[in-house]
Amino acid sequence: MKNLKTYSNLIKQEAKRLGFESCGIAKAEFLNNEATNLEQWLKNGYQGKMTYMENYFDKRLDPRLLVDNAKSVISLSYNYFPEEIQIKNSYKIAKYAYGEDYHHIIKSKLKELTFFIQNTIGEINGRAFVDSAPVMERAWAQKSGLGWRGKHSLLIQKNKGSFFFLAELILDLELEYDHPFVTNHCGNCSRCIDACPTEAFLPNNTVDGSKCISYFTIELKDEIPSSVKGKFEDWMFGCDICQDVCPWNRFSKPHTEEKFIPHPDLLSMNKNDWEEITEDVFKQVFKKSAVKRTKYLGLKRNISFIK
Repeated sequence: MKNLKTYSNLIKQEAKRLGFESCGIAKAEFLNNEATNLEQWLKNGYQGKMTYMENYFDKRLDPRLLVDNAKSVISLSYNYFPEEIQIKNSYKIAKYAYGEDYHHIIKSKLKELTFFIQNTIGEINGRAFVDSAPVMERAWAQKSGLGWRGKHSLLIQKNKGSFFFLAELILDLELEYDHPFVTNHCGNCSRCIDACPTEAFLPNNTVDGSKCISYFTIELKDEIPSSVKGKFEDWMFGCDICQDVCPWNRFSKPHTEEKFIPHPDLLSMNKNDWEEITEDVFKQVFKKSAVKRTKYLGLKRNISFIK
């Protein structure tokens, strides 16, 4: 009889070797608890103009619709907390976007992990996901024992904080499953809620996505509404306010991923440098960065709005 525990341990060891900070495994099944919440979230219009959030409702809730005969969802975390941050007199970029685009880096590592599983355990079918498909990554990370969802809705890990990416492997391989993380360690703390300048946080660990600074500076392609003028606190791409004030992030340790090290100019550019940035400099500084999502004109729009 196959040893599910041995398989699971081998996968976790290889994940660690590849640089993943945490690895947990959950049974692939319908996410009952998430169904009502997702439906209500969409009905309330919290997705704003992110209409893609309305697509693939069933697939978001059931991984067996993404991979035939799926048995397991492997959740992984990958640290991106930087050793250095931007100078103070600067327009700010979310720390996750300092280096190269994480989608490509982590997807490559997931392919390596899949190859390892196929070579070590046998022929399996599966798919890798990195924040770019209808997978409820935080729900699966909690279900696989990685951590709990804070009042800012992000996953928090004890002794590690929240500055990490989440990724998933959905496989048609049965494994030993970890216990869900059921304890919420936020207590009465409300620092993330109190600090959010656009009041995007709602009760029950819910975010009104249409009020988030990241939504306005990345997702929204239209003109930024004047109602939020003066509320961005110099964030021109994404926002880390809720994470920066979270007490659990005192445990964050700098990452060791060379590809996440920013372009030398990025950290030292001041507000004047950003206001005068040319398209050539933009392409040079953000050559392989996720910031390219907003494009040069999008970044200029954001800077003009907040200066």
